Amino acid sequence: MSWTRRGKPVVELSRLPLRDLLSEAAAGILQRPARSALTGLGTVLGVGTFVAILGLTATASAQIDGRFSLLTATEVTVEDVGGSDPAQTTMSFPSDADTRIGRLHGVEAAGVYWPVKLAPDAVRAAPIGAGARGEQIPVIAASSGLLTAAGPHVRQGRTFDAWADSTAQQVAVIGSGTATQLGITTLDTRPAIFIAGSPFAVVGIVDDVRRKPDLLLSVMIPRGTAERLWGNSPGQGAKMLVSTRIGAAQQIAQELPVALDPTHPEHFRAVPPPDPKTLRTSVTSDLNQFFLLLAGICMVIGSVGIANTTLVAVLERTGEIGLRRALGARGRHITAHFLTESGLIGLLGGLIGTSLGVLTVLGVVMARDWTPVIDPTTVAAAPVIGLVTGLVAGLYPAWRSARIQPAEALRR
Repeated sequence: MSWTRRGKPVVELSRLPLRDLLSEAAAGILQRPARSALTGLGTVLGVGTFVAILGLTATASAQIDGRFSLLTATEVTVEDVGGSDPAQTTMSFPSDADTRIGRLHGVEAAGVYWPVKLAPDAVRAAPIGAGARGEQIPVIAASSGLLTAAGPHVRQGRTFDAWADSTAQQVAVIGSGTATQLGITTLDTRPAIFIAGSPFAVVGIVDDVRRKPDLLLSVMIPRGTAERLWGNSPGQGAKMLVSTRIGAAQQIAQELPVALDPTHPEHFRAVPPPDPKTLRTSVTSDLNQFFLLLAGICMVIGSVGIANTTLVAVLERTGEIGLRRALGARGRHITAHFLTESGLIGLLGGLIGTSLGVLTVLGVVMARDWTPVIDPTTVAAAPVIGLVTGLVAGLYPAWRSARIQPAEALRR
């Protein structure tokens, strides 16, 4: 206390240095470590989810970019749209379609295919009895070039070649899913299947393809064999799959109709690949919107937890607040104290959550053999988000603590 020149006492307002404020807030947190840890858990989950989501989305986008460049951007589909009445018109693809398209510069492989319309139980593992567990198995008539363009991984045996196609051999290549349905586990016993009563020797089992994954659930037979047994398949929606080199797909799509039939190019419609950048942007945007919504929910839960715990701490420490007010602490000092506590809890939660989020991204990319992509801005901003969350959550409890009157608090 100081005195004026007239001898009147002057009461000096109390001060709360920043160092004392931080030490008191830290002491308040450490007095109840278990409660403080549980309070910050919501922020840890929210910030960790935020970092992990943005990191995994950026990493997945890089992988999607590579996959689009190698697969989608190098794939062209040609549809047979010839004739005024497709149901009564023979197939427009010539018998040497694979060879014609293979001569175009930039084409790696090409093949014609169409689904053969047969009875639902046409595919059997034995000449008599029920079909494959009562399930319908699609039959695909395909030229030898289709199997090359699809990029199959042959588990056993081999795929049929152009000779088997041109001579209409009754051979079949089946997908791994179809092999399971038919009960075929090995080719050592030279298994055969029956399609509409006709026997076909199984020469290969495919367990993976780069394109057209539906082939894994189908039976593929040579195009020439299908034409000999069931005709030229009018109205069956014949298509051609073309695998190209990178950067050549758009040009080849323009040349395909003329190369297939110079006199009637209008009978074919070439479908070029979509723009990889557009697809990647769309996928990334969808992932960001969905997962950031989840992160936002976690942050709301964390802020509610901090606000609730801080409010309980204010009620439990009413006597302490009253004593401090009686000793000269001002209302803003009490407000600053509880705001600092909630802010520190949010900051610690943000730091721990950021670490866990980065570790999650690294764990996923190591398991998937990817290249991690993490924006440094995200890592730097995540702890700040935790701090802001803690401060916002502590506003009401801190404001309420400043309104406690010393006399009333000391009576409790």
